[in-house]
Amino acid sequence: MNNNVIFVLLISLVLLPLYASAAASRGGWIPITNIKDPHVVHIGEFAVSEYNKQTKSGLKFDSIVSGVSQVVSGLNYQLVVAADDSGTSKNYEAIVWEELWQRSMNLTSFTPLLKNNRFF
Repeated sequence: MNNNVIFVLLISLVLLPLYASAAASRGGWIPITNIKDPHVVHIGEFAVSEYNKQTKSGLKFDSIVSGVSQVVSGLNYQLVVAADDSGTSKNYEAIVWEELWQRSMNLTSFTPLLKNNRFF
């Protein structure tokens, strides 16, 4: 490889994480690239479970469809969660605030999406 290609690769490896870090530190929303990550799935399961407790519903968690996260005083997760509602899978927007150091989560909102859209 010539030196120019190596230089561009090295600069890319340095700048890409810095860009992501800067966006996160400013409170920007960052796409969740691995929606099957066990921690992200756990947050989705928590959202459905907490919604069921609050509303005495019987939704069953299916999967995470998409999501974004935001660094605040903790982490906000805005997820599209697929959940079974009486034999039909429907999409819901779930917003969960997590404080890692306190090991606590709070369901901020949980609303049905029209036509099972993905919005991120």
